[in-house]
Amino acid sequence: MAVKLRLQRHGKKGKPFYWIVAADARSKRDGKYLEKIGSYNPNVNPAIIDLDVDGAVKWLQNGAQPTDTAKAILSYKGALLKNHLAGGVRKGALTEEQAEAKFQAWLDEKANKVDSKKDGLAKADAEVRAKALEAEKAANEARIAAAAPVVEEEVTEEVVADEATAETTEEVVEVVEVAKAETTTEEVKAPNKEE
Repeated sequence: MAVKLRLQRHGKKGKPFYWIVAADARSKRDGKYLEKIGSYNPNVNPAIIDLDVDGAVKWLQNGAQPTDTAKAILSYKGALLKNHLAGGVRKGALTEEQAEAKFQAWLDEKANKVDSKKDGLAKADAEVRAKALEAEKAANEARIAAAAPVVEEEVTEEVVADEATAETTEEVVEVVEVAKAETTTEEVKAPNKEE
């Protein structure tokens, strides 16, 4: 039976999530598998990879062939390096302790690279947000500056209108008072005429 280390797709449409599995080469992509050795989530940056390195090395030593993507993931997590170092131990080129020390040094260096990438991404995100905030502030100031003359014109128009209204109101009040006075005098005169 030919064994492959490959990805098995899960998740929903547009949001893939993969299991890294050891499966018979003849089985379906998402079908029966022999062992699940990890998971891979490409939806975040950097991608989240959870891998049982020792389980992957065991399958590699038993002759399992990784697919291209699985090989890249195994290389990224150090499973291929650990398999290589285990081969050196079997041949007697180095001891188990030396191989473990080399692997730990590689893991520490890789962790530093990943941390620096995360820091760079966080810094870039902060810069993008700061630029967006500055652009928004500039746009708001421009909008306020463009609206200021219009507001001043409206205020002057309102003042002129208020003054005109006040003059008109005074005239109307005078006319009403005159009309009231005339009606009052007519009413007063009217009863005298009837008598």
